[in-house]
Formats: sequence, structure tokens, C-alpha cells
Amino acid sequence: MSAKFPVLAITGSSGAGTTTVKTVFQEIFRREGLTPAVVEGDAFHRYDRTQMREKMAETHDAGRIFSHFGPDGNLFEDLEALFKTYGENGRGRIRKYLHDDEEAAPYGQPPGTFTPWEDIAAGTDLLFYEGLHGAVATDKVDVSRFADLIVGVVPTINLEWIQKLHRDRTARGHSQEAIVDTILRRMPDYVNYITPQFSRTDVNFQRVPIVDTSNPFIARAIPTLDESMLVIRFTNPKGIDFPYLQAMLHDSFMSRPNTIVCPGGKMGLAMQLIFTPMIWQLMDRKKRAL
Repeated sequence: MSAKFPVLAITGSSGAGTTTVKTVFQEIFRREGLTPAVVEGDAFHRYDRTQMREKMAETHDAGRIFSHFGPDGNLFEDLEALFKTYGENGRGRIRKYLHDDEEAAPYGQPPGTFTPWEDIAAGTDLLFYEGLHGAVATDKVDVSRFADLIVGVVPTINLEWIQKLHRDRTARGHSQEAIVDTILRRMPDYVNYITPQFSRTDVNFQRVPIVDTSNPFIARAIPTLDESMLVIRFTNPKGIDFPYLQAMLHDSFMSRPNTIVCPGGKMGLAMQLIFTPMIWQLMDRKKRAL
């Protein structure tokens, strides 16, 4: 952790909704005049799209577990080194994973490939990570220990699957069978490397549908925010003004001393209310350290 060079991490599994949280933080950064070094978790996958397909076929034939959720498919050591180095001196090396033709066009590369590694530009105010492994820990690395604020985005498992099914069908053209196969193949790594991260976060946002999602594989639509409740859990509730949050988030209530529940439609407002003061604190600490 660093006073001079804060590291923020948004962590959540594929289809969890971390992009929504990223948008809220971008609004906060813009309003506060902050320049973040943005790091996408996909950039720390070990293999590009073609290599990944080859590796999955190879490990499938050998009867081994292999996925984007586990250490064999990722550069966990490099991610840990980035968080550590940025916290020490505000520097580090990053790259981008080009998901589609639109992202790839400016680089003159095919989609599914990585851009070259490059140094983070000087003068950034903080590092902002969004991806699968912002709080991952194994027997070799612990990324979470170098982050100053970790936010978990954790929809209920059926909602997570519904979001993934719809995204991968519409945006990526995958078949239902291929998506289900991916879910099943990733499950051991999900249990061992994704789920434990949410015990290392500072704040968890869990969206809970209030419509029937008992069979996610036949759901025709993703439950909307207004068809959900939002469970917000703070690891350390000290300093959190719960009466203020309840007053601002109408129809909210406390389910536990460190947990507030509010309508899902207030997710953006809740994040603004919670994280703006946290960013202020990090920037004030940075100013005093410098």
C-alpha cells in the first residue's frame, strides 16, 4: 500500500458487471480532475486468443484444468509486480488486450492479440485496475497486499451466468453450448481463485435479482437494476456514515452492522456516495505524503 501512489482495484469474474463500476469511477476521476493509469485485467492473460485456443485443446486432451481464471492462464507475478512498483514510484509496464476489430484497428493488429508492453506515462495520480484478479492470492503471489482500495463486484451466481450468456451470445457470437462448456471448465478455478478474492476486498457490491432466475440457461433477458436489490458490505465499517447513506438511498436498510441493502436502481448513486469520499481521502493522503 502506498500514500504517494495509490492503487485501486475493481475485481469480479467474467460477466459480473465490473465495467459498470469502472464507468462510475471514471466519472469521479473526471469530476475531481484526476488522471488514472488504467489497467485492464485481460492484459495480464498469459496467452493471446489463438494461443489460448491451442492451450485449451492441449490441456483438454490431457485431462487438465485450464482457464482464464487460474494461474496457468495469467501473469499473476507480473500483475503483483505492477501493483508493487506503482505503489513505490508511480511507474510500471502495461499493455492492452484487443478484444475486437474496433479496439484493434488503431494498432494495426488483429483482434485477440496484445499490444506491446510500454511504460506508464509519468504524472498519473493513481493506478486503476479493473478485471478478474485485483485481489488474487496463491502460494506464490498476493496481489491484494499492494492495493489501497479493493472493490468486489459480485452478482449472485445465477445472475452472473445470465449476464455472461447474454454478453457472449450477442457481443461475441458464441453458441449456448460453448458458453456452458466454458462455465463448467472454469468452475474449479472459479472456486479456488475468484471467490476467495471477495474476502480480501474493502467493499463488496452484490446484486441480487428479485425476479425468478432459478434456471439461468433459459432466461430471455438480464434482470434490470430495478428488478434487483443491492447488498453493500464493508470489511471495516469504521468511518462509514450509515445514517447518511440510508437518508440518501431511499428504501434502504441495514441487514448487518457492516451491510446496507438498497434498491438496485440506486447502484450508481450508492457508488458515488461511497467512493467519492474514499478518493478524497486517498488524494489528501497523497498530497500530505508528497
